[in-house]
Amino acid sequence: MSRTIVPAGYRSRLNLYQTQMAIGMLKHTFEERLCMALNLKRVSAPLFVDPASGLNDDLNGVERPVTFDIAETGRQAAVVHSLAKWKRMALHTYGFAIGEGLYTDMNAIRRDEHLDNLHSVYTDQWDWEKVISQSDRNLDYLMDTVRREVVAICGTLDALRWTFPQLDGLELERNVTFVTAQELEDRWPTLTPKEREDRLLREVKTAFIMQIGDVMRSGERHDGRAPDYDDWSLNGDLLFYNELLDCAFEVSSMGIRVDAKSLKSQLEKAGAEERAELPFHKMLLRGQLPQSIGGGIGQSRLSMLLLGKAHIGEVQVSLWDDETVKTCADAGIVLL
Repeated sequence: MSRTIVPAGYRSRLNLYQTQMAIGMLKHTFEERLCMALNLKRVSAPLFVDPASGLNDDLNGVERPVTFDIAETGRQAAVVHSLAKWKRMALHTYGFAIGEGLYTDMNAIRRDEHLDNLHSVYTDQWDWEKVISQSDRNLDYLMDTVRREVVAICGTLDALRWTFPQLDGLELERNVTFVTAQELEDRWPTLTPKEREDRLLREVKTAFIMQIGDVMRSGERHDGRAPDYDDWSLNGDLLFYNELLDCAFEVSSMGIRVDAKSLKSQLEKAGAEERAELPFHKMLLRGQLPQSIGGGIGQSRLSMLLLGKAHIGEVQVSLWDDETVKTCADAGIVLL
């Protein structure tokens, strides 16, 4: 069943040619601004990893990775879900110092993703990771990093509007409201987590929802998080209000990463203590990996938001069900 929403009277602000030019400019501009804001350097990243390494992200623990065998080695490989753990290993391997970080293009296939305006089986992100000191493992450091990312995003929109006047009228709130998942539940206990996000973003326009992954007082989770990369007390999602779709619009998930203490605690809460025997987790528990902060920023999501697009298929090439294709064609939404 198609979950596509067609905004009343929607017409793309840019034609196909302009859209492609704008996506190229957006990516180049944002990468430059993000690197300056967070002191990042570009590195190459894997499309797939060894499942036995413990480096792949299991997301909510139920998504199936795409796996295949390599004829020459006789071993299995798994397409990454994200690079959350690989990046931290790379900081160690490449010798990054405190205050320095890396970013890379992450491309993934999430075969179990529900398809709608915001979700596709193809995922493209800027994945970034930065070495921090033990004293930086606090909310103030996390919040400062979020504000820096927002400045990079809003500055990119400014540059796009200068080149493409058709985008005039698109605005983003630069001031970030910080709120915990528990505070949202306390405020709107009868709503679902997604409904709470929508209500909040209609009010404040830009928000960072913190402390995602652990069980709240209701016994529910705001959203799922793997137990072995983000510290659930020092993480969150960055959302903007999408006026076109009238909803909270997530563009980034980030967090200060687990140390040995929080990893042990979260593995126990998740019933995943066996992961402590995987190579990555052993290194972390021995204190061999740097303390870090990192996150992912959706490339197609950001392109949707800054170019005023109604469907993610307008800014990336993917595969869709027949009903979605028909709904978009009837509405004049051109899927790439």
